[in-house]
Amino acid sequence: MAEQKATNITWHEGSVTREERQQLLNQKGITVWMTGLSASGKSTIACILEQMLLHKKKHAYRLDGDNIRMGLNKNLGFSAEDRAENIRRIGEVAKLFTDAGVIAITSFISPYKKDRDAVRASMKPGEFVEVYVHVSLETAEKRDPKGLYKKARAGQLKGFTGIDDPYEAPEKPEILIETEKANPGEAAKIIFEYLQSHGYLHT
Repeated sequence: MAEQKATNITWHEGSVTREERQQLLNQKGITVWMTGLSASGKSTIACILEQMLLHKKKHAYRLDGDNIRMGLNKNLGFSAEDRAENIRRIGEVAKLFTDAGVIAITSFISPYKKDRDAVRASMKPGEFVEVYVHVSLETAEKRDPKGLYKKARAGQLKGFTGIDDPYEAPEKPEILIETEKANPGEAAKIIFEYLQSHGYLHT
């Protein structure tokens, strides 16, 4: 957990309630946390899910490596410490979106269980839905759209998840997606239907 460096600050509660925001948007704020190996299909599924929600006039926003690593977290590398801080910051941003009544969709490898659990613990029950986008290492290496596994196997990338750095799979995710059985569109539909059936898409 990052140290609180700012002093002489006091939390000031706003006058607009969470319930008022959610009533206005006719949805409940939630974080859909997608985790899985590189090349599991997380980003593709997240893009489709975001489109599905927006077409239903639901407010959703996708957080992924492109819009986080190039801005908010551009000062972080890929050491275990930096990865933990990367996930902590993403968790804080997702929490703000969730509090605003927005459906935050995150797609990050987020390989360490304790980091994901810390984000869950920072939110209220039901606000964090963990989606394990499962793929075998063999299939992920065959897909390898960015050539990262090939570089890792060649020793050109150190600390690459699944090769020389561990991936700690979720033990009890709310949703399990088997990407070798379901295509990205089907996977997005599974998540959408979960949100619908659990009452997140209306107030």
